[in-house]
Amino acid sequence: MRKSTLRWIVTAAASTAFFVGSIAVFTEARAGCLCPLIYAPVVCDHGKTYPNQCEADCHHAKNCVPAGGLAR
Repeated sequence: MRKSTLRWIVTAAASTAFFVGSIAVFTEARAGCLCPLIYAPVVCDHGKTYPNQCEADCHHAKNCVPAGGLAR
């Protein structure tokens, strides 16, 4: 196999891995809303808990506060 062909294959594989990894970091909530996969739960005034504020915002939830708390 020629060096240029091998270089192209390695570059294509690395680009694909980067692209797939980028998609894995975000999850689609609603209507094209992209939120990071960070678990920082919030509870909103209608009683539903969302995994983070971004997810709550995408669902148009109001008056959200952090769920639970930090141990001291």
